[in-house]
Formats: sequence, C-alpha cells, structure tokens
Amino acid sequence: MHAGMVIIGAGECGGRAALTLRELGYDGPVTLVGDEPHLPYERPPLSKDAMTSDAAEIKTIASDEILAEKSIRHIHSVQAVAIDRPAHMVRLSDGSALPYDKLLLATGSTPRKLPMPGLGSRCVYLRTFADALAIRAHLSPANRIAIIGGGFIGLELAASARKAGAAVSVIEAQPRILLRGVPAEIAEIIHQAHEAEGVTVLTGQGIADIADDGAEVHIMLADGQDIVADLAVIGIGAVPVTGLAAEAGLTVDNGIAVNGELQTIDPDIFAAGDCCSFPLAVYAGRRVRLEAWRNAQEQGALAAKNMLGAREAHAAVPWFWSDQYGLSLQVAGLSDEGKSTVRRDLGDGAFILFHLAEDGRLVAASGLGTGNAVARDIRLAEMLIAKRARPAPEALGSPDVKLKSLLAA
Repeated sequence: MHAGMVIIGAGECGGRAALTLRELGYDGPVTLVGDEPHLPYERPPLSKDAMTSDAAEIKTIASDEILAEKSIRHIHSVQAVAIDRPAHMVRLSDGSALPYDKLLLATGSTPRKLPMPGLGSRCVYLRTFADALAIRAHLSPANRIAIIGGGFIGLELAASARKAGAAVSVIEAQPRILLRGVPAEIAEIIHQAHEAEGVTVLTGQGIADIADDGAEVHIMLADGQDIVADLAVIGIGAVPVTGLAAEAGLTVDNGIAVNGELQTIDPDIFAAGDCCSFPLAVYAGRRVRLEAWRNAQEQGALAAKNMLGAREAHAAVPWFWSDQYGLSLQVAGLSDEGKSTVRRDLGDGAFILFHLAEDGRLVAASGLGTGNAVARDIRLAEMLIAKRARPAPEALGSPDVKLKSLLAA
C-alpha cells in the first residue's frame, strides 16, 4: 500500500504539482495541504483584477470537481507543523498525521514585515485573497492610500488604487523604484507613468516614524515630510517560508536549498516555487530564489516529474512580467548578470534592452511597451539565453535583423 505523495502548500506551485502527478499517470494517493480556506488560486490578480474588477473573484487553478475527478485530496485551513523524516510522516495543526512516500514543500513566501513600532490595523500587507478584499474596501475616491515599497506589487497596487480613484503615495527607500531586476531606463518610464496618473512617488525616502491611531496613519519621512493616509500597504519584499524545513533539519540557504532536480538533502523531500533556492545552470550554477508566477508553475510540474523518478534538471530561464496603466514590462533572464546593454526599438515607444555578459553571451532581455508589443521578441530572447548564444550586438540593436534568424544561427 502506497503512502502516496503529499504536497504542503496549495498555491500555484503545489496545485500544479498535484495536477501534473495525475497527468503523468501516477495513480497512488495525492494529498494537497493548504492553510487557506480556498481552492488553489492564482496570486498575480490580487494586486490587479481583484482590486479593480466589478466583482472581486478568486481565480482558481482547479475546481472541486476537477480535484475530485482526479482523486486529489485537498485538505484546507490547516497547517503542517512538523515533518518526521524517519517515519515519513507530516503532522498537521488539527492533530492528524499524513504518511508520505515523497513530500513536496511548496510553502511559498510571506510579506517581509516592516520592523517598526506604531503599526496598527490600518497598516496591512498583501498576500492572500482575504488581504486583497480588505485592501479593496479602502480603494475609493474618498481615501488616501500610502504604499511603502516601490517594487512590482506596490506599483501594481498603486495603479489599481488610482483606477479606483483613491489618492496614492508610493514611498521607496531606495534611490529609484524597481531597483531589483529592472534597468533604470525602464524604471524611469514607469515612474513617469505613475506620476502622469496622479501618483506621488517619493524615492530615496527612509521612514523615521509611523503612527497608526486607528483612524488614519501618519508616516513621518526622514526628511520631515508627514504623509497622512487612510490605509498604508507595506510591500517591501517577501521572505521564503522555511520554518517547517529548518525544524526538520533540511538545509536553508535563502530558501529551502535544493539541487537542480529540486531535491533537498533528504532524497524523499522536494521543494519548489517561492520557498526554495536552486542552482541555475544557465548562469553557471548560481543559486537563486525566484518569486514569479511562471517559475511556480514550471517548478511545480518539474517537482512532480522528479518525485516520480525523472531526474530532470531545472533548465528554464527566469521570466517576470508586470502590467501597469497599459504598459507591459517583461524581463527574461537575470539582468544583473549583464555588463553591457544594447537597445532595440520596436516602434510606438516599445523597446527591448539586451544585457550581455563580458564574453558577449546574451544573459537577459528587458522589454517595455503597450499590450503585447514586446512579448514575441522577449520569448525569442529567452530562447537565445537558453542556448547561451553570443549574437552580434549590432544585430541585436537593429530592428531590421529578425531575432528568429539569430536563433537559427
């Protein structure tokens, strides 16, 4: 009798892993454990559609009917509290225990907390659908919203809040928004787009003090400015959820450390998605942790394969995207690997920046345009990065040279 496959974390990554196990023909028990009351759902819409659409609806990955049809047991509203590795057993917060043959940790990440006193009920974070509903209730023309952090989530939320008519301030301690992973040239255009839409963007601003009296929030900046808001949303990054793994003696290194096959130091325990750090072959084994929707999908599917013995290494190129005010930003690869940049203009204001390593290898591409203007070329760039191609810079920069021809070369 098989104990089966147990997946801790019922988000994008865990849900995808459960479905993939069935798609690959595994017929033993599959159990998906989540701490939220909902079915597995997509998180990217939380800062966008869930804030602005007429009805805030959860975008599920699978329905109850599909889970039942595929004999995937979904245990919700409970937490895994301990892993007994010798016994191959996971203990849950309701007192029950689950035996496993293979275990996948897809525990995700949690918002980084702002380490300051003075935070009250009007200082919130966005991670779950419940968080999104609570924030959405404040997005109206009568309200002032302060967003602490100028990363993807904070800026998407700022765009959504402006669409709802709220007054919005974005406070970023770094010298510019989107400092991590987005070139300055693109960040500046997005900064200007926010200001054109009426957002006050304050960069290089540390916070000296926060006072939340239950009626409004006063945010005192290092330069003496006092920002007053009806709600402060804190978006200063995310930290991987690793406590369960650490207590079980698994290695933690900026996330649950796994090898290229997403396997931890315990051959029967895998980790995938936001919670894990892994070596990226395309960057000479550099260990990274990615907080990205597509990475969660890809690693969920790969973990399922490898739990079944495929021994397949992670080979995907990182890819990120963000939509704000009709602008679509897409990044393939890790731009900080680049030493020089080549620009290709695509017309109508759309462009791509290609990032080259010292040896001429294409290591990343960052594109910005309206709608799908950059999508096709970013996809081709992703394939060039995967091939470790060294295209001529003048060819990359010329709109007359098709990227597809560089791929064929």
